[in-house]
Order: sequence, then structure tokens, then C-alpha cells
Amino acid sequence: MSNGPNFKTYGKNRFTHFHLSTFALTFLSYSLFHASRKTFSNVKATISEVWMPSCDASNISCELLKPDNLWNEHTFFHDQSDSKIFLGILDATFLAAYSIGLFISGILGDRFDLRLVLFLGMTLSSICMFFFGVLTEWLSIYNKIWYLSFWILNGFAQSTGWPAVVAVMGNWFPKSGRGLIFGIWSANASVGNILGALMVASILKYGYHYAFLLSSAVFFAGAILVLFGLIPSPKDVGLADPDAEHKDEAAASDVEDNMEQPLIQQPKAIGFFQALFLPGVIMYSLCYACLKMVNYSFLFWLPFYLTNKFRWTESVADQISIWYDVGGILGGIIGGYISDVLKKRSVVIFTLLTLALPSLYIFSDSSDSKLMNAFLMSIVGFFIGGAANMISATITADLGKQGPIQGNKDGLATVTGIVDGTGSIGAALGQLFVPLIQDRFDWFYVFYFFIVLCVLTNVCIVPLFLRESKELYMEFKTRAGYRPVNGEADD
Repeated sequence: MSNGPNFKTYGKNRFTHFHLSTFALTFLSYSLFHASRKTFSNVKATISEVWMPSCDASNISCELLKPDNLWNEHTFFHDQSDSKIFLGILDATFLAAYSIGLFISGILGDRFDLRLVLFLGMTLSSICMFFFGVLTEWLSIYNKIWYLSFWILNGFAQSTGWPAVVAVMGNWFPKSGRGLIFGIWSANASVGNILGALMVASILKYGYHYAFLLSSAVFFAGAILVLFGLIPSPKDVGLADPDAEHKDEAAASDVEDNMEQPLIQQPKAIGFFQALFLPGVIMYSLCYACLKMVNYSFLFWLPFYLTNKFRWTESVADQISIWYDVGGILGGIIGGYISDVLKKRSVVIFTLLTLALPSLYIFSDSSDSKLMNAFLMSIVGFFIGGAANMISATITADLGKQGPIQGNKDGLATVTGIVDGTGSIGAALGQLFVPLIQDRFDWFYVFYFFIVLCVLTNVCIVPLFLRESKELYMEFKTRAGYRPVNGEADD
């Protein structure tokens, strides 16, 4: 008899140390992806000051400061408004490249070694960050084309992350209980945001370029761990596909004598349009486009907003902003668990986003109290970040493992790329709208914009919400002992 694990032993011992290492490494790798993104958003106020003149040109005393190139050698913006618009353009181009890359990375992830795709993406991104944020300061390279080029390349590199890690997790963990498992695991983005904010706050006093140096070095170290430690699929170590094993448990008595038979050959990877037209993919993609616009606006602009509105130092704003992510972690875990209990995802998401509306309005009018801001921020993060975590992780894993391609692991990364790629298109547009709305009106109208987007997100999933609500209602009546009378519909 073979010494390797078989269906029977795997069924009795569902989770092995391989599952633990997979969970830990994918969690770590995507946390580092987000920590690196958070680095730029948390130094915006500082880098904006570096890009502007050392002396305000409107001040008459500046005429005495000669030669001009000595005092203003870094300058390629003359006021904060222009600098703010360029920051928004950088965010938008990053996310545009990221969204395009997601569609491509999803397809690549289903056709090549997920471990190598992830390693190459992490390595390239760490190099881009070094050139963007470190080399520019060391060599005094202040050039728009340089910044844009490396940030666009960074967007493509970062796009390899999410489809790869979701596909690896989908390969290892079955649909049963996925809401809770992925709810905990999807906290990786929020943990990464917190990690990035803390790293920046700890080193920003030495210069913003040291924040980029630390982040890129840690990111590259994480890539090495992924290269030598990550196992993309259970079959790589002789274990069965978890979803196939879950289906076979119901008929275990019929297959007891065939345990040693070889697994059926997996079908080839599905095409882009086949994945696009799977049930629910388009609807959740549109939903995520609206929601990610809000979630990433908080990711990219929250520290800048706190610094700009309350005049807090950037390090203080960075530390306070982590409470949005703390709320997102709790929202993803609790929402995922409830969706497992109800077996209804859209009902939970619709509820979270409905409750997000008043929380956004209240937060927009908050005082300069740090304690109150942290509390309100965590509430907003619970509803918006929690819903975003559910869609990006739990639901994409469900969509990529459903009916028409159930059992085909080479479809999950493509579906993930479609959902997250569409979401990132929305996020890219948001990074252009936020500075424009704020500059022309006020921050209060930015939050009105977020409220409208949350409403549109709910509109996108209304058909799914109504269908699942009806199913939940009928299940409740059945459990309560209700029996339809003659002539009454029972569906």
C-alpha cells in the first residue's frame, strides 16, 4: 500500500500542515502587496512638499532668495493644487495598469506555475518601488515621465498578486466553510495596510525615500519566501482536490473499493469569455467596480484627508488611518461567518452596504477628536472594507469553482482577474474624481460621492439579493414547520 495520503485519510484529516503553510504564505505575500501600496498613500503630503518650491513665490521676501535653482531645485509644481492633481493621476494610472494587468494575470495564473507568477510579480514590484521612491531622491531625478513610467510598470507587477493567491487558496480549501476561512484570510489586505502605515510612521522622519527603501526590501524578502515555500496545489504533494473530496464524501460507500484509482484528468484552462459569462461574474464585477472605487479612495487618500482637514502631522494621520483597516478585518470575518451560516452571500453584502450609508455621512462631519475619528473610521471600515473583502475573496472563489467549471482548478485565477480587474477600473476612475471633487467643492462632497457609489453597488446586486432573500424566507418557513395549503405555491 502507498505511504502517501489518499482520499480516505485526507477526508479524516482535512487540514494538514500544508494548508497552514499555504494560508500563512499567501496571507503574508498579499499583505506585503498592500503594505507597499500604502507606502505611497502615506507619504503623499511629504512628497508633495518636496515637489513644490521651498519658498512661496507669492511672498515678496522670496525675491531675496537667490539663486533660484538653489532654493527650488526639486520643483516641478508651483502650488499644492497642481501637485494634488498629479498625485491623483499617479494613482489613476497605477490602477489603470493594475486593472489591465489583472485580466492578463488571471489568464497567466491558470496556465503557468502560480508560485513563479507570484514571485516574479513581487520582485518586479519591489524593483519599481526602489526606482520610484528611492533612486529619484538619491540621484535628484524629479521628472514626471520617470514617475509615471515606473508607477505604471508597478501597477502591472502588482496585478499578479490577487489572482494568484486566491487561486492557490481556492485549490487548497473547499467551498464548505469558505466564508469564515476566506473572511479571516481576506484580512491580508487590511493587515498589509496597517503594516505599511506603521512602517512609514516609524521611518518617515528620516525622509520619505527611506519608507520606500524599507518597503521594497521587505517586499523582496517576502518574494524569496514565496519562491521556496509556497505549494500551489494539493496535487503537488499527493493530496486530493478539496472540492472533489467534499463531493465524494456523500457517495463514499459506493467508491470505497476504488480509492487507489488515478484521478480523472483535469480539463484544460477555460477561456476569458467562458469565465466572463459564468453565472454572477458580470454582476459581481460591476458591483465591485463601484465598491472598490470607495474602498481604494480610503486606501489612497485617507491619511492625506486627515492631514489636510485636521492639520495633523503625517505620522499621526498614518497611525489613526489604520482603524479603517481594523474595521475591515472584523467586517470581513464576521460577514464571512454569517454568510456561511445563512449560505447566502449577497444578503450579507447588501446589508453591510446599506448600513455603510449613515456611517459615511456621520464620519464626513466628525470633529478633530482623534478618538472619535478612530471609532467612526472603524465603523466605516467594518461595513465597506468588510463587504469589499467578501467580494474580492469569498465570492470570487465561489464563482471560480461553480457548476460549469466545478473541479477545474484552471478557471479560478481567470475569474478572480475579471472581478478584481473590473473593480480596479472603477478604483482608477475614483482616484481622478476624488482630488477634482475636493478641489472644486470640499471634502464633504467627496463623501456624498462615496454614498452614491455604495447605493450603485447595492443596485448591481439587487437581483441576487432578492433571489437569496426569497430562498432564505422559504427556508425559514420550512424550518418553522410551515406547510403550503392546497393551491398555494411552495416555491
